[in-house]
Amino acid sequence: MLRLIAVLGLLCAGLATPAAAQACREALALGLDVSGSVDDREYRLQLQGLAQALDDPQVRGALMDMPGAPVRLMVYEWSGPGDQRVLAPWRVIDGPAALEAFRAELLAAGRVRMDPSTAIGPALAYGRAALAGQDCWRRVLDLSGDGQHNTGVHPQQVEMGEVTVNGLVIGQGPEAARLGAYYRAYVLRGPDAFVEAAAGFRDFERAMIRKLLKELQILPVAAVPQRQAHPALSGRPATSR
Repeated sequence: MLRLIAVLGLLCAGLATPAAAQACREALALGLDVSGSVDDREYRLQLQGLAQALDDPQVRGALMDMPGAPVRLMVYEWSGPGDQRVLAPWRVIDGPAALEAFRAELLAAGRVRMDPSTAIGPALAYGRAALAGQDCWRRVLDLSGDGQHNTGVHPQQVEMGEVTVNGLVIGQGPEAARLGAYYRAYVLRGPDAFVEAAAGFRDFERAMIRKLLKELQILPVAAVPQRQAHPALSGRPATSR
């Protein structure tokens, strides 16, 4: 019931508000690890997995659930301390055409050689800067990786403010468990932050679908602000009564 009320309320707000002034429910930046441990085949699996995850019917539904307060997406890749590159710049996902254009940008990207090291701290700082200009109810950074930080400022030293940081670790067995524990200790930020695991790059799409569905849960009515400008919110899913 709360979910229905939230959707109806935002639909009405969207009809009464010019498109340029529409609220933004969530700004979601996705950072993909392209360090030396990621070969060219794995690079394509990661990009294609993300693009296909965004095309999943449940993910599409979650993205389009609140037309009056759409989600904004951007994707960048990262490796060494000075190596970050935007693959798909910020786009308001306000309909199927916008989502298709965003997916097309991802699928058209070609690999550029970067420093092979794994600089998670600088990747966090880059995501924080990308999210700084997004006036949304929630700001979330989704950082994927297959290894621990090994160069540049340590992730624990990067202040993320009100940005929630979730992780998607790529590995199998004990390796995945160790990397998940590392992300929980040093990378995640925010009370609702979580880490998802992909059993290798071939499992990236399925893991990303699970992750996106958690990140795109509709906000409860109590979290919907009365004004468009609002600090980052908890994002706990609404409950039925």
